Amino acid sequence: MPGRNLTVNRATLGHRIGYALRHPDRVPRHLARATRDMWLRHRHTDHISYYRAVMRSDTRTNPNAAVGSSSRERWLALGAMQFDYLIGHGLRPEHRMLEIGCGNLRGGWRFIRHLAPGHYYGIDISPDILHAAQETIVDMGLRQRLPTLTPVRDLTLRFLPDAHFDVVHAHSVFSHSPLPVIEECLAHVGRVLTPGGWFDFTFDRTKGEEHHVLREDFYYRTETLLTLAARHGLRARFMDDWEALPHGQSKIRVTHAVPN
Repeated sequence: MPGRNLTVNRATLGHRIGYALRHPDRVPRHLARATRDMWLRHRHTDHISYYRAVMRSDTRTNPNAAVGSSSRERWLALGAMQFDYLIGHGLRPEHRMLEIGCGNLRGGWRFIRHLAPGHYYGIDISPDILHAAQETIVDMGLRQRLPTLTPVRDLTLRFLPDAHFDVVHAHSVFSHSPLPVIEECLAHVGRVLTPGGWFDFTFDRTKGEEHHVLREDFYYRTETLLTLAARHGLRARFMDDWEALPHGQSKIRVTHAVPN
């Protein structure tokens, strides 16, 4: 996104003090969130369990905000942005699609409507947000499209069939994931992709030191993720045209590596 400072480390004390001085009205909410997250990290030592608890707490307050949308209008706009981008990059009705971290179907309801019945499969680590996703299916009149929604404990995808999905999509998932979780996904996603399929994921990009904020938001260099994909026999490329859109994250597309 034009204008982003890609070198700032948002975890440093200096940045946090400066941000608080510029936005004093946001300090109470941040302190409340930091206190809650500290308590949840104490109760849940592994990241998946911890972030599942975060999502449970956020979903109870507002399912749209839980997936990162400050308003219903923003929820709709971000979903439309995801959908329009994939349509412009090859998503067809006959494709089978797996959405990792489908949330309450911010983009998913549009994919479900576009794809042939039974061709959308959404997974999420949060059962609570999947309950909200069921309500989205009802509200959008999509029951006859036969989408599948499944809660998961990890991102090994081990219960899904080989070479089944033409498109795998993960929006705002790796931006909340430490590297071992990302690597787990990249180690297994190639198995479920069709030979000509692709996996699009977004991430929070930095050109400086890689870091996290409250173990909720993780910032990575592009090279780190490209190298990680290659380690698992995948070819990855940075999607420059995604950068021009008003969303705040970056995108990488992963495919099977071309045999030598």
